[in-house]
Amino acid sequence: MFEFVPEEIEEKKRRVRTLLDKLELDAIYLKKSANFSWVTGGGYNIVGMATEIGIAGILITADREYVVCGNIEAARMENEERLVDQGYEIVSFPWNDDREAAIVASLGGPRLGADHGLPGATDISSKIQPLRYSLTPWEIVRYRKQALDTARIAEETAMGIRPGDEEREVIGRLSEKLWKSGMDFIIAFCAADDRIARFRHPVATDRKIERRAMISVNSRKRGLIVSITRFVQFGKIPADLRQLYEDNVYVDSAMMAATQPGRPAVEVYEAALRAYAEKGYPEEYRLHHQGGSIGYAGRDYKVTAATKEIIQENQAFTWNPSITGMKSEDTMLATAKGPVVLSEPVLFPILTMEKDGFTFRRPGILEL
Repeated sequence: MFEFVPEEIEEKKRRVRTLLDKLELDAIYLKKSANFSWVTGGGYNIVGMATEIGIAGILITADREYVVCGNIEAARMENEERLVDQGYEIVSFPWNDDREAAIVASLGGPRLGADHGLPGATDISSKIQPLRYSLTPWEIVRYRKQALDTARIAEETAMGIRPGDEEREVIGRLSEKLWKSGMDFIIAFCAADDRIARFRHPVATDRKIERRAMISVNSRKRGLIVSITRFVQFGKIPADLRQLYEDNVYVDSAMMAATQPGRPAVEVYEAALRAYAEKGYPEEYRLHHQGGSIGYAGRDYKVTAATKEIIQENQAFTWNPSITGMKSEDTMLATAKGPVVLSEPVLFPILTMEKDGFTFRRPGILEL
């Protein structure tokens, strides 16, 4: 059964009500799956795994808290998502009666904000998203475990690859392991050989793996998302390929080293450009985004030269710099003591990388 931490739930409600006062609203309605999972400490309001808008919403006023949903979902919201235990009153309506907007308006009042285009409400998505950035201590505990579990599962899957395996076979085995551990994925790539260099987003096909493979996955558990990439090579890694990979990990480590609370996120982007140029790849950044803030979305924002956000304490990031034929990607936390890599290698060889006074334990390429 889904467990929650009462102190975490109260902190989430406090953040919502602080925004409520700031925007001079009567109520805020949250229905995006990312926001629902965040505010309920890991609850699920989704039925279709790939949907952004769920089938139940959280309505918070200055002194009341509701779950609004169709009658199909009411029992699960109470018994499995345990929202009554969290202090919410469940207000349901017949599945064939389109009454959601009217119910939300009657309970919430005339000055209503929502995280999506709800009729009669002001869309305040951009104001709600930052509430999720700074992870609570309870989220960090869950996130650390998920990150290591994701690394272990991805690495176990990679270690089981054999020449002749199809990319889609590999993703199938990865998926089975994730589901068994209570995770699904929002993205999973497997690329064989030349497909790694040809496509930055190599959606898995029936292509057979011959000499090398890349696995990338964004795992999700109770709303939180972890993003990693791992490589395997059959036989000895060619020297030029090893150098390419280490150069790529250097760029990633430079970005991690620059990810410190209180600093503008754009400084990480600038650090990436310097590192690319230092290693002799000044134009590679143009071929793919460099990553950004993560947590309850695959990327809350991707960092560019125009990014205005300030890095928050205990905010999670996944940087994914790539050099044609390579990629480096792990999930980290920006803490007051410095960057902390959450998805360190569990079974893979360790590549130690030092940058700006920080030492990072990164995955090497696994030789099979």
